[in-house]
Amino acid sequence: MANSGVDVKRRRFLVASTSVVGAAGAAALVTPFLYSMSPSARALAAGAPVEVDISKLEPGMLQLVMWRGKPVWVVNRTEEMLAALPGLDNRLKDPKSEMPQQPEYAKNEYRSREAKYLVLVGICTHLGCSPTYRPEVAPADLGADWKGGWYCACHGSRFDLAGRVFKNVPAGANLEVPPYYFEDEHTILIGENGGAA
Repeated sequence: MANSGVDVKRRRFLVASTSVVGAAGAAALVTPFLYSMSPSARALAAGAPVEVDISKLEPGMLQLVMWRGKPVWVVNRTEEMLAALPGLDNRLKDPKSEMPQQPEYAKNEYRSREAKYLVLVGICTHLGCSPTYRPEVAPADLGADWKGGWYCACHGSRFDLAGRVFKNVPAGANLEVPPYYFEDEHTILIGENGGAA
């Protein structure tokens, strides 16, 4: 039977119109879904590198900054603090920072790009508590052999002034060294490994 009475042009127009409207509807449904998978501006900012001005950081002092929702410590170590580090090796689990968590520039006794400045993520490697900075030497509660470092009151883990974990404590690894570099003599950029060592 012939297509008598069927307007072929009108049918093509209706099929094309329906296809266009259907495609527009599908795009309207998919677009919010795709945008919801993109990180928000706040999330992007939270993961962004952080500049730290160390020009006013006094010797022996700790500066706290936040990076990716984590506390990061920057410590200006004194000559006395640095001199105490090599004598602790036999009391530490990983004195040479050989575990794979460390960036290459942290695989030294100072665990830093420059011996004077230490940059660490301030989260205990045991269960995620934030240890307390205890730079004093031989306090009554930590013992006569304490040379300074961090003490985690949650479960008793101890770390030296390079963030290296002591033996016989719950924490199994040294404190994390985040990616960082010196932009200039007064500025550290935390969150990127670039720059000169």
